[in-house]
Amino acid sequence: MPTIKDVAKKAGVSYATVSRALNNHPEINEETRKKIVKISSEMGYQPNAIAQGLVKKETKTIGLLIPDITNPFFPEVARGVEDAANMEGYSVFLCNTNWSEEQEERYLEVLMQKQVDGIIIGPSSERTGHIKKVFHLGIKPAVFISRIDYPNSTSILIDNISGARIAVEYLISKGHKKIAFIGGLKDAFSNQDRLLGYKNALEMNGIPINQDYILNGDFKRESGHQATQKVLQVNLRPTAIFAANDMLALGAIQAIKEEGLVIPGDISVVGFDDIGFAALPEIQLTTIAQPKYDMGRLAFLTLLDQIKGGDSVINKRILLNPELIIRKTS
Repeated sequence: MPTIKDVAKKAGVSYATVSRALNNHPEINEETRKKIVKISSEMGYQPNAIAQGLVKKETKTIGLLIPDITNPFFPEVARGVEDAANMEGYSVFLCNTNWSEEQEERYLEVLMQKQVDGIIIGPSSERTGHIKKVFHLGIKPAVFISRIDYPNSTSILIDNISGARIAVEYLISKGHKKIAFIGGLKDAFSNQDRLLGYKNALEMNGIPINQDYILNGDFKRESGHQATQKVLQVNLRPTAIFAANDMLALGAIQAIKEEGLVIPGDISVVGFDDIGFAALPEIQLTTIAQPKYDMGRLAFLTLLDQIKGGDSVINKRILLNPELIIRKTS
């Protein structure tokens, strides 16, 4: 593989002249630039992207941290990020934190070492001490895909409270009063907001909140299965379940069927996210849709504005609207 030294030797110029010519430096005349570009092309020379990034103070790369790559919600967000990044000539380092703050901190340190131009974070929790610790080593533009208590940050998020309220009010309109909430991580802001929307809908309709109907675990299908098994054993079994995401809802559906109950005849189920599995003929899950791809695309464009020095998007929440998708589980 030819090096910059080989190109310089053949062109009869210095290494610095080759570097300036390939980076369209104004001090290099057009004839010299064309000569060096031609020789580089003939030799098959490829400039070192990392070295170029150090000179230009940009690497045309960003980091994307997501908490659960097995949840179909996040790959769709990642696709939006990657498509928008590719259009602008950026590459994306994708990191799966598995809902672990320690893993999140480690990946942030790695991304800092790689000198990415900015970072998009789907945080593992609402705690930000570990993020602040890493960012203090070298502040980078950052956009969060969630509500988070981080100073001077920008977030792209769905209106979780409104989405949950819409879901529960829909169930109430179908005659349900005994509605359970199957939640994810108790401390996650998205879970807190969806629980608040659930409670608001009940209170607005004069329905008492039954703490036996509220269970939290994590955001994975197994947790939804286990929580539903428990809630089916309480006195006055619920007639409907609102799950904080679709993976939990899938677990709930499994547990309900294992009990020999019929959906929606015995129990209705509503999820949140509208992942691809939700529309499968054998599932047909009623759910609250998030514009997942658009969230990812908007997250990158917002980050790009920060990278380029834009001030209009700093310390801002960009709130997207949810949509109720009615299918056969309700």
